[in-house]
Parts: sequence; structure tokens; C-alpha cells
Amino acid sequence: MKCIHCQAVMKQGTAPLHIDRNGCHVTIDNVPAWVCQQCGEAYFEEQEVDAIQDLIQTIDKKANKLTLSA
Repeated sequence: MKCIHCQAVMKQGTAPLHIDRNGCHVTIDNVPAWVCQQCGEAYFEEQEVDAIQDLIQTIDKKANKLTLSA
């Protein structure tokens, strides 16, 4: 697999993920990803993307409950 930014070789590894939603800031340090060996760009596979989307939906629901009660 090649990086779409710099065309260098990508290898399986891990990458950090930062989510900022509705006043919440979440960082996950080691999400499985394809990582470019030259520029560091990370690409997540479908399984990880699905989990990330589930996490975002949960953050949205829970953050809304917290902000409504404030």
C-alpha cells in the first residue's frame, strides 16, 4: 500500500486518534492503522472506522446529556 500524500510505503502499525466533539476531548494512543513510513500519515481500516464512528455517536449522546443538565 502506498501513501496518497507522498507515495511512500505504508506499514501496519498504530497511530493516535484525537476526537474533539461537543466540548469533549478524547485521545486514544494506539489505534491499529496503516502508517506511512515517510510522512506519518495514518489510514484506518473499516473495522477501526466503524469503532471510531460508534465512539463519536456515544460522545455526542453523552455530551448532550451533560450540557443539557448544566
